[in-house]
Amino acid sequence: MRVLVALGGNAMTGPDGSAAPHEQRRAIRRAMSHVADLVAAGHDVAITHGNGPQVGNILVKNELAAHVVPPVPLDWCGAQTQGTIGFTMLDALEGSLARRGVQRPVAAIVTRTLVDPDDPGFRKPTKPVGRYVSKDEAQPLIALGQVWEDRGAKGWRRVVASPEPLEVLDAHTLLTLMQAGYVVVAAGGGGIPVVRSDAATVHGVEAVIDKDLTAALLARAIDADALVIATDVPHAVIGWGTPEARPLERVTLAELEEYAAAGHFASGSMGPKVDAAMRFVRSGGRRSIITSLDQITDAVDHGIGTVIENPTPPNDFER
Repeated sequence: MRVLVALGGNAMTGPDGSAAPHEQRRAIRRAMSHVADLVAAGHDVAITHGNGPQVGNILVKNELAAHVVPPVPLDWCGAQTQGTIGFTMLDALEGSLARRGVQRPVAAIVTRTLVDPDDPGFRKPTKPVGRYVSKDEAQPLIALGQVWEDRGAKGWRRVVASPEPLEVLDAHTLLTLMQAGYVVVAAGGGGIPVVRSDAATVHGVEAVIDKDLTAALLARAIDADALVIATDVPHAVIGWGTPEARPLERVTLAELEEYAAAGHFASGSMGPKVDAAMRFVRSGGRRSIITSLDQITDAVDHGIGTVIENPTPPNDFER
């Protein structure tokens, strides 16, 4: 089975959210151990991942050094974090596969995601990124063209565009590598946001893209049998935080759409994951699964977690 695994930010930071290098390496080793189990079970696997804490670190460096060197634009931040996280994942995954006696080549590719230059997000940026700073600290960055908002007692925070992903431009490279037997890391952080200048030219833009929405798009582009969205809980839950809370197991697309419309999934946490899972199935994908990282092999092999399927024969888990 061809599987795209979308890793959340918890897979690359310490338990307290620390993005210190040693914490990132430790978390990535743990994540790649679970991915290696999935590969060892015989599946063709691609991996995508978030990069919020890592981009946040670069933005802090931008702020502290703005009077010395020009800030790095967001598309460069995305490229840098794809490279750093990608090579760290490759090192960890190679080791995990070797310990299981599995011989599979691994690769990471710098990946661009096409967005619309007329997307409403560019006219009114709303996605907060980075840390809170004082007004005096924000002013030099505002002078450089960045958009910052006064968030009251917490201080000022930068807001950027978060446009809809339209196409993963390097999906063909990913597919070629997978067909050659590689396990591939791609589209980190939702991909580097780019727009078309003309039919043959693209260039990066100041934006961030939701990684789960890009994962749904990429899973369809590579004809994945399953999109597995790995998070820190075993299921999506309706009625979260109430006495009526209930984990979702197998659920139809129509049922999940009703739960989403009723507001069961928070926009800052489970909402984008549910949206991505629905998009993949709605666009023709066979199966989306939301589950915890340590259950991804059982999720693919046995349908553990929150499973949304297109109509197929029951328990049909073979490609």
